[in-house]
Amino acid sequence: MMIADAQVHIWGPNTPERPWKEGPVKPHRDPPLGAEELLAEMDRAGVYRAILVPPSWDGDRNDLCLEAAQKYPDRLGVMGRLNVNGPGARERIAGWCEQRGMFGLRCSFNRAQWAPMLTEGKVDWLFEEAEKARMPLMLMVKHSMMDIVDRIAQRHPTLKLALCHLSLESSKRDAEAFAEFDKLLAVARRPNISVKVSALPAYTADSYPYRALHPYLRRVYDAFGPKRMFWGTDLARLTCTYRQAVTMFTEEIPWLTQEDKEWIMGRALCEWLGWKMPAHA
Repeated sequence: MMIADAQVHIWGPNTPERPWKEGPVKPHRDPPLGAEELLAEMDRAGVYRAILVPPSWDGDRNDLCLEAAQKYPDRLGVMGRLNVNGPGARERIAGWCEQRGMFGLRCSFNRAQWAPMLTEGKVDWLFEEAEKARMPLMLMVKHSMMDIVDRIAQRHPTLKLALCHLSLESSKRDAEAFAEFDKLLAVARRPNISVKVSALPAYTADSYPYRALHPYLRRVYDAFGPKRMFWGTDLARLTCTYRQAVTMFTEEIPWLTQEDKEWIMGRALCEWLGWKMPAHA
């Protein structure tokens, strides 16, 4: 089975030349997680590929992630960040994926200072241009924003959207985190919306194999199906080992078939991105 992680952050040290950006999200650890350490962790866990997402404390820089993806093109890819308020942002979309190793954009609207861009329609142009460019988007949004996401998916039916971490809020756990979960499940009616079943151990007080999460995963599976579910970890903030994050899905959920696992654990993500499957898969 070819396993691909839908989200990992890598970043460099905090230096005067490359300072960490102040903001609501703090670095998940210090020292930072770099590409070589990540690949070693992937090898130990049986993970072949990973999508790199530049963390918010690295600003809108994509260079470090792109450098890693260009060095290891069959193993690492990038969903980059773009300052949508920056000069020429709209014009950059058409050629965005011409950057070697770049597969699309990851956009965050889940924090108070970012939310108005989505809720007030300030980035409507982004979805229009991304659809024209056939560029996938990963969105970090809240359950309360699902009506907006639904309208975007309806207006742009060929735009590929993936909702990160099941749109859960990082400050909440278990029943509180899933209180408005039905809103997420409702957008499964839009065939262009997928979900990342990623970083889930961070949203429960339970311990491995996180059986408290399994009923929610069953509802996601029933709504979206395995071809619209992308496994991932957000490795630097995992509350278990990397290998346990894998086996939670591959060994501990009895109702997943072998074919389901192949889709969820990597094939669905790669097909969604247009990332050719490796020859050994």
